[in-house]
Amino acid sequence: MKDCIFCKIINGELPCSKVYEDDDFLAFMDIQPVNKGHVLVIPKIHKESIVDLDDNLVKKLIIVGNKINKAIRKSDIKSDGVNFFLADGEAAGQEVFHVHLHLIPRFEKDGFGFTFPEGYVDKPERDELEQIAQKIKSNV
Repeated sequence: MKDCIFCKIINGELPCSKVYEDDDFLAFMDIQPVNKGHVLVIPKIHKESIVDLDDNLVKKLIIVGNKINKAIRKSDIKSDGVNFFLADGEAAGQEVFHVHLHLIPRFEKDGFGFTFPEGYVDKPERDELEQIAQKIKSNV
């Protein structure tokens, strides 16, 4: 994809602060980090959605992410935890349409978090959960 910013980084057309690289993945610092140490892990093959990645690449994405997670925790970067965040689709918050996993170091009162919708505290009935589960299960 010639207009994809991540493909341009992979091809060396744009700079990055590289953390990790192998034949399938590249990990680099996010240029607009939530917290210091915010890393992006991307496959070198251009795919917009994680569902388009082959299962072995999905597994490796998590493995590479965990290597970076361990490295963040061993470093002196402020981190009491790490979020693994992957937005899959525009409605989920994806802004760059090339699969990318965010690794975000977290600490108490860092100002980052999810905002839950109104009604979130109202738990659905078990029957409703079962119906939704069946819809998903029938497509697995």
